[in-house]
Amino acid sequence: MKKIILSAVALFSFGFASAQGSEEVKFGVKAGVQFTTLTGDVEDVDGATGFYVGGLVDLPISGNFHIQPELLYSQEGADEFSVSYLRIPVLAKYYIMEGLSLQAGPQVGFKVGSEDDFVDEATKSIDFGLAAGLGYELAGGLMFDLRYNLGLSSISEVEEFDIMTSGIMIGLGYRF
Repeated sequence: MKKIILSAVALFSFGFASAQGSEEVKFGVKAGVQFTTLTGDVEDVDGATGFYVGGLVDLPISGNFHIQPELLYSQEGADEFSVSYLRIPVLAKYYIMEGLSLQAGPQVGFKVGSEDDFVDEATKSIDFGLAAGLGYELAGGLMFDLRYNLGLSSISEVEEFDIMTSGIMIGLGYRF
C-alpha cells in the first residue's frame, strides 16, 4: 500500500513541478458513474453500477496534444463480485476542435478492497488495461467525459480462468 501511495504522490508531484513553469498546466477533479462487467471465462454475469472519483493534471505538450495523468478511486465488477481499485490512467489527449478532445492511453489499477474475503482471494492485486473516450470542456472549467475501459490482463488468481474487467464511465469534472 505504501508503494501505491508513493507512486500516486510522485505522479502528482511531476504534474505540480511541470506547472511551475507554465500557466497552461491545469489541475482538476472529476467524478461519475460507471457501468462495469467481467469478460473472458465467465458466463451469465450481470454488470454492476458503481462510481469513480479522483483528480487529474492536464499537461500541454505541443499545440492540440496534451498528456493527462489521473488518479481515480473506482468501484467495479459485476453483480455480487465487487472490487475497488485505485486507478492511474495516463491519457494522450488530442483536441479535435475547441473544447472537444479524444483521449486514449494505458492504465494500471491497484486493488484496494473487495466485497468479501472470497473475492479478495480470487482476484489479483493489479489490473492493467486501456482507456479511450471523449472529453468536452467548457471555457469556465466544467468538463464532461465518456470513456470505455478495457482490461488487458486477467484479474483471476486461478490460472485456468482468464477474467478481465471492462466498463463505460460517464463523468463530470472541473479544471482550475
